[in-house]
Amino acid sequence: MINWRAPHTISREELVLTSEKLLARPSMPIVETEHIFRIEALELEWDIGVMSYAPLDKSRIPTGIDGRKIGFFLLHGGAADFRFMAPLARLLAGKYGYHVESMTYPGRLNLNDPSRDWPGDTIAPDGSVRLPIWLAGENISQDQVEIVEDQTLRARYGTRTNARARPGTRFYDRMAAWPVAFELAMKTACARQFPEDQYSIYVHGHSTGGPFAHMLTQRVGNIVGVVGMENSPFGYIYQRMLDIEWPVPFNDLYIRTWRDIARYSGAEIYHQEGAQALMRLPWVIEDVFAKWERGKTQPNFKAEYPIHYASVPALTAAARTAATRLKLGKAATDELVARYIGYTRERPGPKPVPPILLSIAKFSRDHRPEIYESVVLPSFADIRPAPRVELSRFDAGTHAYERAEDGLPFGLVPAMVELWKEAIDAGYFTPRPL
Repeated sequence: MINWRAPHTISREELVLTSEKLLARPSMPIVETEHIFRIEALELEWDIGVMSYAPLDKSRIPTGIDGRKIGFFLLHGGAADFRFMAPLARLLAGKYGYHVESMTYPGRLNLNDPSRDWPGDTIAPDGSVRLPIWLAGENISQDQVEIVEDQTLRARYGTRTNARARPGTRFYDRMAAWPVAFELAMKTACARQFPEDQYSIYVHGHSTGGPFAHMLTQRVGNIVGVVGMENSPFGYIYQRMLDIEWPVPFNDLYIRTWRDIARYSGAEIYHQEGAQALMRLPWVIEDVFAKWERGKTQPNFKAEYPIHYASVPALTAAARTAATRLKLGKAATDELVARYIGYTRERPGPKPVPPILLSIAKFSRDHRPEIYESVVLPSFADIRPAPRVELSRFDAGTHAYERAEDGLPFGLVPAMVELWKEAIDAGYFTPRPL
């Protein structure tokens, strides 16, 4: 019988105290190692980047109550690559000795620069756009792209710039195939670093990474739980949260701009200051542009919306496009379509969805307490068998949970680490008897 319950609310004072306590704790030496490995998915090759964090002395990796070593598999959000997760990974490894693997989505790592910084802007003065690098040495040229200005969700996103892959190009092939590459990349990364007989894995996906982390829980045998903060749930639940049907074809790559800073900043400032924030709109706009300038070295493009929003039409079209290229028959095509759609939700089978520990920030745009109470928690409760789910509300912070604020130099990250450790040590993630 597991009696541990997550705190309903963690006050700002508690968050500051927890942060100070963890940051004052001695740090152990850690080793950070980048791994680039190649996989094959749907007869295409893909280069995948993972950053590993572990104690210099591997004997210091702690074991859980199940007797296996504790490992964390991290996924960043929709704008970033594995560098975004470095503050969290370093605290997990340096303060408590956990073994951490942080993976970049397929195509997001700048394989042309050892710093992994992306050059210039996402949209150049000549109108060309930043495009993924799915394979070292492969160049997706601008003539494979049609630029589309989309205003279908203008109230949320403003005018969106999409790079639409032209049929018959390598870009088009990859936009149809990346979902399988993403699945195989995650499974391969876990198998390489977290042997099933040695490790229990706790998965965390920030924002866009959340649906992929949830999907992975039933596809890797030694994943024992989800540790969340501002993580989207399964795609179909996220679609319910926002009540948005994603209207975009699978072959549209979203090119991010300053508007993506604005759509978060506006909501966060409203929650912090109310309508009075509009009285300093020029200042707000200046901050938006400054944040965008600082973030340009991140990838800032996104193909993953069809899974994030559980867009069955887009995923069906992508699967059928890949099947046509591979010359699959009807049965194999239908199987591939089912596989793609299956990425958006839990699936039946011998491994149920494991326990989930959720957290949300006070000033988040989309992860609001009332939405969790009315949509997210009931949706998890409807899963059969229903996973154990707990939710903590942090009385500070924004969707960018690593962002520093007064008294919280690492944002919410130290308190996240402490909450996760407490849950693991208490046996919260122990499977329920079937």
